[in-house]
Amino acid sequence: MPASAATRLGFFQRARGLAETLAWLRLVAIAGQALTVAVVALGLDLPIPVVPLALGIGALGLFALFAFWRLEQPRPFTLAEAFAHVAVDILVLAYLMYWTGGGDNPFVSLLVIPMALAAAALSLRYVAAVALLASTCFVALMVWHEPLPTLHAARFAAMDLNVAAVSVNFVVTAAVLAFFIARLARALRSREAEVQRERERTLRDEGILAIATQAAGTAHELNTPLSTIRTLLGELQRERAGDAPLATDLALLVGQAERCRDILRQLVEVGGRRLAGTPERLPLATFVDACENQFRLLRPEVSLTIAFDGTAGEHLIEAVPDLGHALINLLSNAGDASLAAGSAEIELHVAVADRHAEFMVRDHGAGIAPGMGAAFATSKAHGLGLGLALAHSTAERLGGELTAHAADGGGLLQRLRVPLPPNDNRRR
Repeated sequence: MPASAATRLGFFQRARGLAETLAWLRLVAIAGQALTVAVVALGLDLPIPVVPLALGIGALGLFALFAFWRLEQPRPFTLAEAFAHVAVDILVLAYLMYWTGGGDNPFVSLLVIPMALAAAALSLRYVAAVALLASTCFVALMVWHEPLPTLHAARFAAMDLNVAAVSVNFVVTAAVLAFFIARLARALRSREAEVQRERERTLRDEGILAIATQAAGTAHELNTPLSTIRTLLGELQRERAGDAPLATDLALLVGQAERCRDILRQLVEVGGRRLAGTPERLPLATFVDACENQFRLLRPEVSLTIAFDGTAGEHLIEAVPDLGHALINLLSNAGDASLAAGSAEIELHVAVADRHAEFMVRDHGAGIAPGMGAAFATSKAHGLGLGLALAHSTAERLGGELTAHAADGGGLLQRLRVPLPPNDNRRR
C-alpha cells in the first residue's frame, strides 16, 4: 500500500472513531442538559427560558439520531464529516450557553471538550478550525448572552449555587475527558494496528504478484525448449528401443517432460479461470483426491494419511487452483518437517464447521521453526520461502485464514480454513 494511501486510510479510521465517540458523548450530554434544565426550572424554581433550551436540546437529539444512522452506512467517514459533527456540538452548546448567562455560566468551559477530542483524531488544519470555532463562540458569549436569573437571597442564603456549579462542571469535564479520550485512543490504536496489518498484507501480495508475473513469462519461454526436448526424447526412444536400461531412463525423462508441460498448461488454465472469474465447484472429496494424486506424484517418499470428518467430503467447495496449490504446499512442508525428524508420516484431516472447510495438516517434525510465517522466509536449506507466503495469501484472498500451533504428541498442526459457497453446500 502506498504511503499516501495508508495515511488517508488512517485518517478515515480516526474520523470514524471520533464520530463514534461523539455519538455516545452526545447522548450523555443530552441527558445531562435535560436533567439540568428540569432541576433548575422545577426543583429550584428559577426563571430560565425553558422553551429555547428545549428547542436546542431537541435539535441536538435529532442530530444524534442522524449520527447513529450515518455510522451504520458503509461509506467511509471523511475528516470534513468528523469536523462537521464537532462543529454542530460546539454551536449547540454555544446556543445553550447564550440563553443561560454566556461567559458567566460555569459550564462554558465545556467548549474545551470538543477541542480535546478533535486534537486526538483530526488533522492539524481541522484541529485549528475547531479551536477557532470554539474560541469565537467563547468570545461572542462574553459579549452577547442572556443574563442568569437573579437568585432570591432568603431562599438560597445557605448555599452558593455558583460554587456548586463550578464543582459539578469540573467533575463532568474530568470524567468525560478521562473516559472518552481513553476510549478514543483505544479505538485509534486498534484501527492503526489494522492499517499496519493491511499494509503488510499488501506488500506481501505485491511481492507474490511480481513473482507470478515473472513465472508467466518464464512459462511462455519454457514451452519451446520443452517441445524440443520431448521430440528428441521420442527419437531416442525409437533409435535405442533395444537397449532396455536406457529405454527405462528415457521413459522416465519423457514422463518428467510431460509433467513439466502439464504444469505449464495448468499455469495457463489458472490465468484463464482467474480472468473469467469462474472457479470450479467440486465436492471436497474430489478436490482432496486430486490434491492427493498430485502430491503423491511429487513426493512419493512421504506417507500421507487422509481422514474426513463425517460427511465433510460431500460438501461442495469452490476449488480455485490457488487453493489446491496452497494445500499441496502445506503437505510438502509437513513432509519436509517429518523427514527432517526421521519420520515419513504426515496426516491430513478434513472437516466442515461453521460453513467453513478446514484442512488440518499434521507433521511429526520439530515444531515451529524460527522465521516460520514470515513472507518469503524459510528454514530449509534449499527452500525459496514461497510456499507458506502463498498459502497465507490464498487463505486471506478467499476470506479464510491459515494458523499453526504445536500438535499433541509433538510436531506441528497447520489449519487452512476457507469459507464454503453460500448455497448448494452438498452434492446433489
